[in-house]
Amino acid sequence: MSGARWINDPLLQVDRLTMRFGGLTAVNDVSLSVGRGDITALIGPNGAGKTTLFNCLTGFYKPTVGRIAFAPRGGLDPARIETLTRSSGKSARDHGQPLFLLERMADHEITRRAKVARTFQNIRLFSGMSVLENLIIAQHDELMRASGLSLFGLLGLPIYRRSEKAAIARATKWLERINLLDRADDAAGALPYGDQRRLEIARAMCAGPALLCLDEPAAGLNPRESADLNDLLRLIRDEDGVSILLIEHDMSVVMAISDHVVVLDYGVKIADGSPLEVRENAAVVAAYLGVEDVELDAVEAQIGAETQP
Repeated sequence: MSGARWINDPLLQVDRLTMRFGGLTAVNDVSLSVGRGDITALIGPNGAGKTTLFNCLTGFYKPTVGRIAFAPRGGLDPARIETLTRSSGKSARDHGQPLFLLERMADHEITRRAKVARTFQNIRLFSGMSVLENLIIAQHDELMRASGLSLFGLLGLPIYRRSEKAAIARATKWLERINLLDRADDAAGALPYGDQRRLEIARAMCAGPALLCLDEPAAGLNPRESADLNDLLRLIRDEDGVSILLIEHDMSVVMAISDHVVVLDYGVKIADGSPLEVRENAAVVAAYLGVEDVELDAVEAQIGAETQP
């Protein structure tokens, strides 16, 4: 455990997060960390609170209680976090290293300033636009700044032309990496389902995130497409240095690529550790099999017996 980056070098730290909807508590007192350079999987049965937690992290919901500290570069120093928590600000800088409290920020600020990108369970490409245009539009904020809110673009000034050229180059690079360069001019909606999934991830990466949040990226994929997805996510982690947090029901994907797994059940964290530790956790097995708490001792005994040499 000494090399566990989610413990020793986290870039995201969630402390005692609770999300209530009236009398319903969807997420209850959850704390977790995402390690810098890790692929972290958030798993659990249907209705466990995974997507609600995701929505709190990315600004779609404001948590009822809790703190979400994020440091895209540099460390999550407890003293800095505490100082910022006591202040009224959303972010702070120390020697050029930004620190953000995501629970205080709007969703667009989390994307633009904190550099957290996400995808959704349901594909949200611009189906009538070309594959290339979908990747260019992900760089909208940068292009708008370079265009002087359109004026420089209308005048064709060099600052905008350089930015436009850079955006096309970045989009083209990602099309090459997901093997869709030959489909650049096709409508995104005409792509096969698996290609659309990969295109959506590439579009999120064109925003230059420090943390990529993926909501069930393997949903609906066949085994070959799931293997391609695994390769793409490893490449993003290893070559781009981007940390990944994903919700996933496909355990073959989770166990193949994850460095760290967090398990929720009925809004409560029941396990947190390496894939091997989580796979052998009796509470996790019980949650997925629908075993009642009173039967947990029997499950633990059975798992222990099965894992004896």
